[in-house]
Amino acid sequence: MVETLAKTIQTLIEQDYSIQDALERDYANYSAIARMLKPKVEEILGKKVTIEGLITSVKRAKPLYVSRKDFHKIIAGSVISLRTDVAKISLEKTRKNLEKARLVSVNFPEAFFQVLEGTTTLTLITDQRIFNEIKSIFIDEEKLEEKQNLAAIMVQSPKDIVDTPGCVVAFYNPIARSRINIEETISCHNETIIVLKMEDAAKAFSILSDLVANARKRAI
Repeated sequence: MVETLAKTIQTLIEQDYSIQDALERDYANYSAIARMLKPKVEEILGKKVTIEGLITSVKRAKPLYVSRKDFHKIIAGSVISLRTDVAKISLEKTRKNLEKARLVSVNFPEAFFQVLEGTTTLTLITDQRIFNEIKSIFIDEEKLEEKQNLAAIMVQSPKDIVDTPGCVVAFYNPIARSRINIEETISCHNETIIVLKMEDAAKAFSILSDLVANARKRAI
């Protein structure tokens, strides 16, 4: 049972970045983590487990989440910038709308413009100054959502971020913990773009700037 319990705890922790972060930075409350995981562990194992056994398994998992030099190096090497006055429009994904979206990037080469392509929907993120002009290209019946007064936080990281687990989530996690909603997010090679409400932009920018600053202190 001990081995099975340990493996179950290991798997659950691997699926929860917030627990990994708490263990890595030594502020984790083992008893609280054990109580939180207890119902799920019992469901997986099909039997009752003790809090003491859970705490032991959580403690044994801790060495697997020690600080990683390559991880902090990437965070420390990232550069944060902010773009305000952004808007977005979500559309039904059709061949015509895809073609129109491609034309927008050609007709407004200097504008901030990003395309998120899902299986059934298409979201365009662009400068607010050209938003009305862009949305007029598409028919009303195929418009699913429109939002203005947004901002985009852009994180430019070292190229090794592509092969290093946990880095992108490290940018999302502190924003989520601060109860800031991420409207959209785009990851393209070594660049991460986070779109949120303009009113949340300053706070989110400060949070990520502190994250990078702290990583740079560790790197010294």
